[in-house]
Amino acid sequence: QVQLVESGGGLVQAGGSLRLSCVASGRTSGRTFSMLAMGWFRQAPGKEREFVTAVSWGGANTNYADSVKGRFTISRDNAKNTVYLQMNSLKPEDTALYYCAARTTGRVATTAPSYEYWGQGTQVTVSS
Repeated sequence: QVQLVESGGGLVQAGGSLRLSCVASGRTSGRTFSMLAMGWFRQAPGKEREFVTAVSWGGANTNYADSVKGRFTISRDNAKNTVYLQMNSLKPEDTALYYCAARTTGRVATTAPSYEYWGQGTQVTVSS
């Protein structure tokens, strides 16, 4: 089993920045963190969970939702079993609970059902 723990959320003014972290532990089907694709999703109150970004197992491939392109950057440090989400130029509409997710196939995916493991989420609130 893979456990994911997010951190770094908080309250920030519009235009500000935050960096989220997600630390993974455990393994699944013989696969360690470095073999997993990782993603970030978010869910605002009353809305569906939506894809934000994802990174392949080695970090070479990434995918971003149109709403965050140019503002958010995903990265990973396999030596630390950690994936990061750097969020710049934050907007009030970025307010949501942000979830880290992992999938045993090392390629990126943009749909929630593609991910087998999920963290508990970290709240990001952007004030106007």
